[in-house]
Amino acid sequence: MWIQQKGRIDAIVPAKSLLTFVKGIFMQTKPLIGINSDYRSANKSRPSYSVVCGGYFDSILKAGGIPVILPPLCDRDDINSALEVLQGFLLIGGPDLDPQRDGFMRHPSVRPMENRRESFDRELVDAIAERSLPVLGIGVGLQLINVSQGGNLFLHVPEDIPRALPHKDQLDINHRHGLEVVPGTIMERVYGDGEVRVNSMHHMAIDELAPGFAVTARSPDGVIEAIESQVEDWFVLATQFHPEGESASALDQRIFEEFLAGVSHSSLGMRMVA
Repeated sequence: MWIQQKGRIDAIVPAKSLLTFVKGIFMQTKPLIGINSDYRSANKSRPSYSVVCGGYFDSILKAGGIPVILPPLCDRDDINSALEVLQGFLLIGGPDLDPQRDGFMRHPSVRPMENRRESFDRELVDAIAERSLPVLGIGVGLQLINVSQGGNLFLHVPEDIPRALPHKDQLDINHRHGLEVVPGTIMERVYGDGEVRVNSMHHMAIDELAPGFAVTARSPDGVIEAIESQVEDWFVLATQFHPEGESASALDQRIFEEFLAGVSHSSLGMRMVA
């Protein structure tokens, strides 16, 4: 491939090196952060479409990344090709995972996401893990990471943990509860040791934690609210609460800053190895 500037040919880049060349340009500026999207199938009144709440990409922008939104791809090769040019990935929240896909009965309270999105999300997180791409999971994104790596979920917190605090209030979209942060973790760097309150809008939660992960924050009733990876060379940070939401606090933005810092550190390590 010929690279031309100001009317003259400056360099020759072999075709097989084009991908590396493009990635190098972006890494000299800002990291490209993939974001999956929710999906709505067509019905009689509208066509199918994908959607992403603005808080996700705005938070990535504020933290210094460039968001790249992906629709639900159907081919694993396409997913791998997309991940090849990204430096990190944000797994967004949304409807419930279908527990039947993991061998569990579906609780009546479960409102599963569209099949196309869930199939894509599960393929996506497997591909992310294979290449140890830095990832931030939020809401169902946290749950997906845990399930994909060998953990499982409480399907309905009010029944599975009768003593639990309310984690969802149908009448209050700004419902909040306390957060107990584990010392020495990313969550402690984000919030410090003062009193912390976060938004809460979920009815499913982590039960058994996947191997290779550590709990970094819980609600006062013991429900897991944040995790991070202990696997060498794979940066993973995930929260059950929504730091991108309208009810989030100014401190919550630091989660995205920590994620972008992890992306930069991982990318530097990869370049040093290369």
